[in-house]
Amino acid sequence: MPSRFTLFNDPVHGFIAVPKGLVLSLVEQPEVQRLRRIRQLGLGFLVFPGAVHTRFEHGIGAMALMQDALDTLREKGTVMDTDEVGGALAAALLHDVGHGPFSHTLEHELLPPGPSGRRHHHERMSRALMARLDARLGGALRTALAIFDGAYPRPFFHSLLASQLDMDRLDYLRRDSFYTGVAEGVVGVDRVIKTMRVHPAPGGGRGGAAGAQTAGAGRIVIEAKGAYAVENVLLSRRLMYGQVYLHKTVIAADHVLRAAVGRARERWGTDPALAETAPPFAFFLAGRATADDLDPASDLHGPLLDAFAALDDTDVLYSLKRWAGSADRVLADLARRFVDRDLFRTTPLDAPPPDADVEAWRDRAAAWLVAEGISTPATARDDARYYVAVGRERLAAYDADRDPVCILERDGRVRELTESTGVLAPGALGGARERDYVCLPKALDLVG
Repeated sequence: MPSRFTLFNDPVHGFIAVPKGLVLSLVEQPEVQRLRRIRQLGLGFLVFPGAVHTRFEHGIGAMALMQDALDTLREKGTVMDTDEVGGALAAALLHDVGHGPFSHTLEHELLPPGPSGRRHHHERMSRALMARLDARLGGALRTALAIFDGAYPRPFFHSLLASQLDMDRLDYLRRDSFYTGVAEGVVGVDRVIKTMRVHPAPGGGRGGAAGAQTAGAGRIVIEAKGAYAVENVLLSRRLMYGQVYLHKTVIAADHVLRAAVGRARERWGTDPALAETAPPFAFFLAGRATADDLDPASDLHGPLLDAFAALDDTDVLYSLKRWAGSADRVLADLARRFVDRDLFRTTPLDAPPPDADVEAWRDRAAAWLVAEGISTPATARDDARYYVAVGRERLAAYDADRDPVCILERDGRVRELTESTGVLAPGALGGARERDYVCLPKALDLVG
């Protein structure tokens, strides 16, 4: 008898069985294959050499964990039909299909706000590409789209896809830890999934009694024996943000790349080197589209999706190598810095810097640019904006108000995680930590 699955050998989860039919046909679509050329950790590979894993394997991993979670819920009495299972697996596979080159790094640079003022987020692009795939496949993604939108009448499916304890997070924490070698991201994924169940009480409110599983609406709860594993996931995420996702050198690399893209957009049409930009990337730098054009009613909606579906890390890297030969010394310097990993320095600050400090830093940067022959005295003050960046990063472990994780206690009552008797350090879970910083060329050493 022919197999109903195709096996993928994943170094994180082992052999992953991808169901033939809808899910495997999605894996084979060019929009999904493109994710092989999008690095999962953006510019993290410039700090952690092994972090060259991609959004493709993350999508496969999230789909595999979704399959494990659905199997667990069915074993515990939650009834699902074939269409629901297929829709949930498809949604997990495609949830990040809208990521652009280097994942989050250029998310807001590619599509500037339009007349509505709305900023671009990759979830909207994922939704648009899923709708295009749905049309191509004759409506096969109807259920997946409803789950992705949070509009499906059984909300626990959406919780498995997008929550503080979803399959996306469970995969990326484990995967990013594996490829970076940062042990703090190692989490008990299997333990968390095996202790999930659907609680039938509307909203899964506090103090509710657990009843029999039904085929109707309900929400995901964690059995008491999984509370420690959940706590570990939330704390590990906070540690991974501090050590990996918001690493000071990653922040510096992000700034250099964004500065180069900003300069290229400003100089578009005036610099011969920009004519050698990779065509899919050129579409976005030429200012042809804004975030508003993701609206299907926009005349640019189709061309925008075509260009985005053709755009990946390779186009950006190729373009930067061409820009390094630009006659514009600022663009050439920024492009060279990125290609050669000659990055800026990120320095933490105790508080947001006053405007006077920022202006002083820009004055010193302008003088340095003139001394280096990168800018002229007439342009240096304006050029300095590409070399001085002030920002704030935010690290949070768990937000009980936005999306509470609920624990099903042994006495049958449901309590929010920080109120559960099974949590060791509830105080460490809540709250957010903010950190200001300044990012500058190393030669300036502008601290103090």
